Amino acid sequence: MDKFQERYSRQILFRGIGAEGQTRLAAARVAIVGCGATGSALASLLARAGVGALRIIDRDYVEPSNLQRQSLFDEKDAAESLPKAVAAAQKISAFNSEIIAEPRVADLVPRNIEVLLEGMDVILDGTDNFETRYLLNDYAVKMSLPWIYAAAVGSYGVTLNVLPGKTACLACIFPDTPQGMVETCETSGILNTAVNLIASVAATEAVKILLGGEALGRLRQTLWSFDVWNNEVAEIAAGKPRADCRVCAKRDFTYLAGEGRPHITMCGRNSVQIHERSRPIDFAEMQRRLEAHGVVRCNEFVLKFWQEPFEMTLFPDGRAIIKGTTDTGVARSLYARYVGT
Repeated sequence: MDKFQERYSRQILFRGIGAEGQTRLAAARVAIVGCGATGSALASLLARAGVGALRIIDRDYVEPSNLQRQSLFDEKDAAESLPKAVAAAQKISAFNSEIIAEPRVADLVPRNIEVLLEGMDVILDGTDNFETRYLLNDYAVKMSLPWIYAAAVGSYGVTLNVLPGKTACLACIFPDTPQGMVETCETSGILNTAVNLIASVAATEAVKILLGGEALGRLRQTLWSFDVWNNEVAEIAAGKPRADCRVCAKRDFTYLAGEGRPHITMCGRNSVQIHERSRPIDFAEMQRRLEAHGVVRCNEFVLKFWQEPFEMTLFPDGRAIIKGTTDTGVARSLYARYVGT
């Protein structure tokens, strides 16, 4: 038995995969957009399952509060404020050096989505907002590329398989962005068991898609949700596209056509993200400039600057996360003052 067969022997023994299926997984390429709680669990499961190449796309960095549920990270990652995509790729390489774990520290937006998702077989959702999910849905339907929606908050998780042209897409189920009060992990908390449940379901469905054939025929065709605390399950039929769907039927890719996005408040964390269009930052020069105004710490991936009551995390491409406010005007003012306009 060679090393490949030995590593995946228990999975090869499973009739639904077998030796041929394992070889197909080794040749597969999957993009995971967002590497927080759900995304990191997805990345770990698929890497251990032997999916050959994982492109991990995330705009954020590791913090201590992540460690309760984001399974690929540790205290050292949080202390160094490593970008989640980088930390995840490092961890994956440590337990499975045979696959490609490609980190992309970036915010997925209309102008870069084609580059970031080029060459992928399946897209998996690990994001924390519907704006990005609608963008993924537009791209996937336009390119006829399978993707899987997944989300978890509190004790509740939900997931949907989207096979463009065959099943309902996200816009078929949710024609408009959810209105009113929307729960987040900051306002409602989150159980790591809910995260791991929904990631396990989504990862299994991804494997079915990658295997094709009989496995594809076993794909779930519903929006499925489960509450691990209250033991409540619900399903909505999603086996066919909606006849009047903006995306499926009318081919109106509103989110994909967007020229840019507003400064958005991060997942209830009292933070605002400043989007800059590929504005290179010299960390050494920036550290020299900022040291007179507060505490500065940097590595090759991020520069962090503290001036009470604010914390700014600056990325090499000019993007920044301003913590300590939800006012985009205040955030933009701080950015302009210390980074420039």
